[in-house]
Amino acid sequence: MELNQAQKNAVRHKDGPMLVLAGPGSGKTLVITERTKYLIQEHKIYEENILVITFTRAAAGEMKERFLRLMGINGTGVSFGTFHSIFFAILRYAYNLRPENIIREEERRACIKDIVFSMGQEYEDEKEFISELLSEISMVKGNRIELSTYYSLSCGDEVFRRIYREYNKKIKSAKKIDFDDMLLLCYELLSERSDILKLWQNKFKYILVDEFQDINILQYDIVRMLAAPKNNLFIVGDDDQSIYRFRGAKPEIMLNFPQDYPDSKKIFLNINYRSNIHIINCAGHLISHNKTRYKKELTAHVKGGSEVLIGHFETMAEQNDKLAEEIIRLVKENKSLSDMAILVRTNLGAGAILHKLMEYNIPFIAGDNLPNIYDHWITQDLVSYIRIAMGENNRGLYFRIINRPTRYIGRECFDNHQVNIKDIYDYYEDKEWMRGRIEQLEYDLAMLSKMTPFAAIQYIRRGIGYEEFLKEYASQRKMKYEELLDIIDELHESSRGFTSYSDWFTHMEEYKEELKRQAQNSKNRKTDGIHIMTMHSSKGLEFSRVFLIDVNEGITPHKKAVLPESIEEERRLFYVAMTRAKKQLYIFSSKQRYNKAMIPSRFIAETIQQ
Repeated sequence: MELNQAQKNAVRHKDGPMLVLAGPGSGKTLVITERTKYLIQEHKIYEENILVITFTRAAAGEMKERFLRLMGINGTGVSFGTFHSIFFAILRYAYNLRPENIIREEERRACIKDIVFSMGQEYEDEKEFISELLSEISMVKGNRIELSTYYSLSCGDEVFRRIYREYNKKIKSAKKIDFDDMLLLCYELLSERSDILKLWQNKFKYILVDEFQDINILQYDIVRMLAAPKNNLFIVGDDDQSIYRFRGAKPEIMLNFPQDYPDSKKIFLNINYRSNIHIINCAGHLISHNKTRYKKELTAHVKGGSEVLIGHFETMAEQNDKLAEEIIRLVKENKSLSDMAILVRTNLGAGAILHKLMEYNIPFIAGDNLPNIYDHWITQDLVSYIRIAMGENNRGLYFRIINRPTRYIGRECFDNHQVNIKDIYDYYEDKEWMRGRIEQLEYDLAMLSKMTPFAAIQYIRRGIGYEEFLKEYASQRKMKYEELLDIIDELHESSRGFTSYSDWFTHMEEYKEELKRQAQNSKNRKTDGIHIMTMHSSKGLEFSRVFLIDVNEGITPHKKAVLPESIEEERRLFYVAMTRAKKQLYIFSSKQRYNKAMIPSRFIAETIQQ
């Protein structure tokens, strides 16, 4: 492929700092590999003096492969690696650090789980909670935030600080470090040992950084030290695609690069080779509403093509029917399913769509991170109520529901593995006020035994007061109560139409098996399926046809996004999602979702006007 003028200017840059603003589909990987080749062939720079940094091992491997093909060679002295792999090499040289000193992800999770358990904390969404804690620990370390000034997003501030300290203490006693410690150690080493710093500065005389918008402060500070004093730092990225603020990445780092390097040059790769002109124009209108950004305009190499199709529907069910019908129509026109994608804002937003794809027998490829709503802890609570009402008396079922909502019934009254309500009465025989609570529970279970699944969920939510428990839990976890309501709403709707519990439970098992079958087929490449993934997961990918579903306020932008910078991040995420499409982009919203009134996302109107 012949380089355009902006790409040529970037490739031919030799000395000093340069900022390359690379819009989506503008050939940034091509520019990085071509510039590396140019440095070697035209300026006779030794391969060993060039460092190319990416954010994932897969990206580093792909970049290296493309460079080797470009050069027509089998091996190279150029260093291609992630931040972590490069910094590990530096620490290995200085401290004889070995791979076994790096704590594995499963060990980190087990460590946090043990700490939370030892503190007597209990969280139903344990897996998600641990992920959030680890993300916050990484945020504090990566941005060198003073712990006493950090306010947790997932639990009480003092609870988080205690977990943070205990986590560091535990991994230190095990003679382990995590990836964030690796960055901190590297920063401290290079700050304190000028001799070691000089050694690496002399080795890496030319540094190229891909996806620079995803960098955090600590990574940036280390790269700046390595690039000094000549500052041959070539950064490539797009502030409009900065979507990992929750990991510590901030577009402000990229925006302030010219202030950090007043003599830096700036080039904008302004031609998009991926999407048609209608998609690029709509995406450009959308992102222009952000204030914290470099002002720039992409142009499309592909002129003409299909216009962006915006669909507003009365209900979510109508939206999903239209989605399925459109996919089937495209398949009949011999369009490949594997070249289509359905993008959702969050993992849990995919449930209703997966149901619809199964209903229409449309094969799909779902990422491993898309959960099954029937595995959710809220589902397990409701199912436990129903199973007890059906006559099951396993102690584990009672443990799940006995204080949801609070009844002040202690676990110690369940002596036997098989529960008899009479035993609970006997345990509290001298507490008349408790007898009333037990009688109410017995009455509620009797009522549930006669209901359909849909009516039962309604009764558990409102009659028994399960929603009050959810409200308290959301407060404890610093979550939005509405997020938990979304889960129970989806589950409630999925139960509609089943006349018996056994039919509903059978459906759950069949759904689980179908998810497994589809996952296995896609793993074995046995099926041509449509991709379904979150907007975040779609970063770096492209498809001929993309469906953006549930584009409503509260979903995208997400209900958590309140502050202006959060809304701008949501807009960048939607921009990323839009620019995954090559030939056709669909944007769907509905007026009603699980019997609740919804309004279209502000982003839809913004795609039409600047």
